[in-house]
Amino acid sequence: MTPFWGEFIGTGLLLFIGQTVVSNVVLEKSKGHNSGWIVISFGWAMAVFIGVYCSAASSKGHLNPAVTIAFAVLGKFPWASVPLYIAAQMLGAMAGSLAAWLCFRLHFGATADANAKLAVFCTAPAIRSYRDNLITETIATFVLIIGILFIASPSSSLGALDALPVSLLVLGIGLGPGGPTGYAINPARDLGPRIMHALLPVPGKRDADWGYAWIPVLGPVLGCLLAVLVFRLLQG
Repeated sequence: MTPFWGEFIGTGLLLFIGQTVVSNVVLEKSKGHNSGWIVISFGWAMAVFIGVYCSAASSKGHLNPAVTIAFAVLGKFPWASVPLYIAAQMLGAMAGSLAAWLCFRLHFGATADANAKLAVFCTAPAIRSYRDNLITETIATFVLIIGILFIASPSSSLGALDALPVSLLVLGIGLGPGGPTGYAINPARDLGPRIMHALLPVPGKRDADWGYAWIPVLGPVLGCLLAVLVFRLLQG
């Protein structure tokens, strides 16, 4: 595969698995209904593992604009390729979200809670405070990116098997700092499906909460830049 298709397919798999896990937990009449946050956290971790592992050989498995930007700022990835990667990530996220919606289409009609339907597609804060939500997303993404930078360093890299420690890192974030905001930690993961929520015929849906949508975009970008700064200081 070309890098574009690697990022497209990897991000699509990431969103498909992650979104269907959330659907299974929050939508009515699903076999996994009300199975809880731990199931969601493990599901997203497995989604990261599958997506990164399948795309590692072709694109290094970024699947996240924050990862792509971090490597570009560090000089480990060409800036000329950044728009291509982000476009592939966004389109892949939208395609994965569409496939997930098709699997659970009947369950949206069986669910009355419009907020639960939105939660299938994108994140929302447990307590709404733009300042605190932005801080949380920034810190959570900082942890993700600095962890990835050390995992991907030549002295510790496992190649495609880097997908395993990265997925465990995402699991830890989900079980910890992911609670306040739902841990987007990835602009494409949140914005792509949020757009699909607005476009798809989801019965009884609410608006896509565009007033909050900038938090899971800006927070991860700030977090990745902070991680790069700290990583450079630690590397001397």
